[in-house]
Parts: sequence; C-alpha cells; structure tokens
Amino acid sequence: MNLTLPPEVADLFVREQIHFAAAPEAFFQAWKRGIEIAGPEWFGDGTMEGMRKATSKWDLRPNLLAIGEALSVLSSGQRMFLSAMVSFYNAREGAAMLRQCRFEGLADFGGLDLHSRQVIADLLLNYVGW
Repeated sequence: MNLTLPPEVADLFVREQIHFAAAPEAFFQAWKRGIEIAGPEWFGDGTMEGMRKATSKWDLRPNLLAIGEALSVLSSGQRMFLSAMVSFYNAREGAAMLRQCRFEGLADFGGLDLHSRQVIADLLLNYVGW
C-alpha cells in the first residue's frame, strides 16, 4: 500500500516546518522591535543597554508590576500595545490588562500605528510559546 501525500499537502508541511524552525528567532526580533516602540523601561532590566545585550526573550520579560501600575497614565495606544505584548508573555495578565484598556476584539488594534500593528502581527505569526 502506497501512502504518499498529495504534493500540495507535502509542500504545506515543509513550509510549516521551515517557518516554525525560524519562528523563535523571528519572535525575538519582533519582541525587540516592540520594546523599541514601547520603551525599554518596561522590559528586562529596564535599560536600552539591557535590550541590546539580550540573547533571548527570557532576558526581556515584561515588568508586569510596573506596566500594571502605569496603565492608567499611558495613552490609549501605549496601553493597548503594552497589554498586547504582555499577553504573549502571560495570557491571564495580558487579558486583564487588555480588559482594563477596554479591548473587545482584534479590530481594536485598528487604533495602533502601522509599526505597532506589524510587531503584533509578527509576534502572533512567530509565537511558539514563552
């Protein structure tokens, strides 16, 4: 019995393997771009130098306490973007922050600028877990 896959299924499988093999590094690079937008004070050791020296996403974990305390004084775009980034690190905390920002669905990201939207899209596309 010959159990070969149709070519289009085999191609899709190969494309997904290639994509997800590169995804951790692509996620890390998108994460760093997000930190540049949001500000390094919310991540890792809170410095630009710390961001430059980081070798993995673990070096740039969000400071949940500082972000949570600042949500009430940040602009709506800053709150939305930071909360979305937090949601990749910790779904429960991120969801709570997004609710606090009155986030009701993906269409709410329409208020973000192009660079922020691209970061969120790249994070989503390359997320393989924290």
